[in-house]
Amino acid sequence: MKRFWLVLLSLGLIVAFSTSAMAVDVKFSGEYYAAGLYLDKTKLVKDTGADGPSTAFWYQRLRLTTDFIVSPGLKLVARADIMERAWGAQRSDVPLVTSNDQFSAGTRAENENIAFDLLYIQYVSPIGIFQVGYQIDGQYGTVFGNNPNPTPRIFYMLPYKGFLLGLIVGKNTPTIAEQSKTAILAATAADRDSDFFTAFLNYKWKTGEAGFLFKYVRSAGNRAVLGGDNGFVTNQYVVTPFAKVQLGPVAVQTQLYHIFGQAQKFEGTVAGALADTRLNMIYGWVDATANFGMFYAGGSVAYVSGNDPGSNASQGAGGGTDYMPCLILFNNELNYWAGAPTGYNGASTGNQITNAWFGQVRGGVKPTDKLDIGMSISYASADKKPAGFLYNDYGYEVDLTATYKITNNLSYMLGGGYLFTGKYFRGTGDANSLTNNFLVINKLTLTF
Repeated sequence: MKRFWLVLLSLGLIVAFSTSAMAVDVKFSGEYYAAGLYLDKTKLVKDTGADGPSTAFWYQRLRLTTDFIVSPGLKLVARADIMERAWGAQRSDVPLVTSNDQFSAGTRAENENIAFDLLYIQYVSPIGIFQVGYQIDGQYGTVFGNNPNPTPRIFYMLPYKGFLLGLIVGKNTPTIAEQSKTAILAATAADRDSDFFTAFLNYKWKTGEAGFLFKYVRSAGNRAVLGGDNGFVTNQYVVTPFAKVQLGPVAVQTQLYHIFGQAQKFEGTVAGALADTRLNMIYGWVDATANFGMFYAGGSVAYVSGNDPGSNASQGAGGGTDYMPCLILFNNELNYWAGAPTGYNGASTGNQITNAWFGQVRGGVKPTDKLDIGMSISYASADKKPAGFLYNDYGYEVDLTATYKITNNLSYMLGGGYLFTGKYFRGTGDANSLTNNFLVINKLTLTF
């Protein structure tokens, strides 16, 4: 009997060790940064009795991406932001902050600990590439106009020679949350969410790339905002072409956005009684950089339409939070960590370029392959003055940065910016006094 069990056990071990196991390869990539910031003025007002103080602190973030490779062509991708916080600072109040943090699928309190932003399947099939789940939406073409929102969507790509066709359908959760009835949401109405549909076609050649994107967004979250079935929907159409071309030593890139449609299309008994409002936003840029050995020079011109106080059309656009041409003006990182410096009557340096004509010249030198020293001079003026505002001038800004590549994966940046505050920040009072502003930042970045 013992011999029987010994033979049976041996056969079992042979079967176990000869059976193919499900293997999953795991790859990690990401970025960690730690930065120290000094901002001389948190407000641009002067002699008010409530002038803003200076501020100085350290902050950090770890962004970790994990690829679970199930088989060739099939993987699960997850991304999380970890310990995104100012060192030793007060933490967010979890019970009082329930909305998602900026460009995150988690709250700010969750990002201060750990928040998962992306989770999707990617399958490379014989008929194209499929991605299903929470992915980054709002990025296309150049950096201008990009807002990297974690968004639930289904994305199909078909590459063919130099062409790339893309089709996307998803839910615009960063704008309007899903309001259909679920086990934890006792909704009494249907169709109160926001959906979008996107199609693009890109073409890439040896010295450049170009493409065109069309997007339709239907937002129905306000269909009952006036009570009963009375409210409005928003129908938004986006068209954007872009191009990137290398002309000898000069790299040129440009992109134009036009957003149009209906900001408020009223329904129910108020339809016809209340005037619908239109969408008509235009923004774009042209950027060029020339490289001459260890030296480089370039410039940018950007335009973002503003709201006309005398029009019922919604015209105010934004140039995207990924585009940060200055250290103070229109800088999303400064806005997120320290808050954007403000003037009078709500005037602010903002978290992105809005309502502006913007120009910048820049240059730099790379004395070694590890060191990059750059300088830029920028000027911005408002496209439209808000109601009661007296001036368009945002001001001039001078920025100087030096970045040293310690290793292939570790770099250190030291920078300073000085804002010559423009009269726009006086708001509606010509006698309002202003102060200039400056900041100093140093940042250690690890990529892997």
